[in-house]
Amino acid sequence: MDLAYIPSPSTGVIHLGPLPLRGYAFCIIIGVFVAVWYGNKRWIARGGKAGTVADIAVWAVPFGLVGGRLYHVITDYQLYFSEGENWVDAFKIWEGGLGIWGAIALGAVGAWIGCRRRGIPLPAYADAIAPGIAFAQAIGRWGNWFNQELYGKETDLPWAVKITEGVNREAGLYHPTFLYESLWCIGVALLVIWADRRFTLGHGRAFALYVAAYCTGRGWIEYMRVDEAHHVLGLRLNVWTSIIVFALAVAYIVISSRRRPGREEIVEPAADLTKATSKAAGDGDAGSGEAEGSGGAESAGAAADAGPTDTEPAEAAQKDADAESAGKS
Repeated sequence: MDLAYIPSPSTGVIHLGPLPLRGYAFCIIIGVFVAVWYGNKRWIARGGKAGTVADIAVWAVPFGLVGGRLYHVITDYQLYFSEGENWVDAFKIWEGGLGIWGAIALGAVGAWIGCRRRGIPLPAYADAIAPGIAFAQAIGRWGNWFNQELYGKETDLPWAVKITEGVNREAGLYHPTFLYESLWCIGVALLVIWADRRFTLGHGRAFALYVAAYCTGRGWIEYMRVDEAHHVLGLRLNVWTSIIVFALAVAYIVISSRRRPGREEIVEPAADLTKATSKAAGDGDAGSGEAEGSGGAESAGAAADAGPTDTEPAEAAQKDADAESAGKS
């Protein structure tokens, strides 16, 4: 008798009239919101303008969704293009199936376009949003819980997830790998935040640290999963991807720290120009006030000096008139 386990939702969608609210999509949306919100705070702290992160996310998020879906469809093509399968299902993103590797890769392309349009260095933007992306992944993984997918091997641990009978799955208690990865992503985000403050990371190194740390956890979590996947030399494809991407991220950190140490002083030229303009305007107003004050004092002094001099001719004329009147009398 199993006394403790994590129950799975009876359904992954709630219908509000004709409108379906899917748990998977809801988790993705909340994750994107958190990533943009927290990324905006970090961007402002680095000297950028409020709203810039959201403006660039308009490019990055759609590209990331397309990239994530493409990676999943390409690496699991048998689910959509083998005999007896319907290729139209490849477009049903709400049913699950986003590969983080494709999402990050193509999302970076979208972010590069947005950064280029605003004259912003992509590495600086990536450093600002790195912890937010990890938090977004932690939230998004709960979408797998709603869909009862991507669980691990069978277990009798008290935190096992209970899976019900369904298409391509058997009822039982399994390792909740979605939970493991969610907790790991939270740890990755906290690690990047701490390291960024401790070592003043810049030029894309905070983002590279996020990638390396995530790959470390994804490697062992992926090894626990029992869903169908392609294998290369006895390892799942995503395990090999984690190893390769981890090596590239570490290499970037080492090379970048030698070639471009420290952190960018200016991350958004427009924001720096706005600050400089505001400062100049403030100095100009102060100088103008001082000039007006000194000019007013000088005018008052001149008026005071001129007063007695200007009245002397009038007084002399009055004296002449009085003398002439007295002579006639």
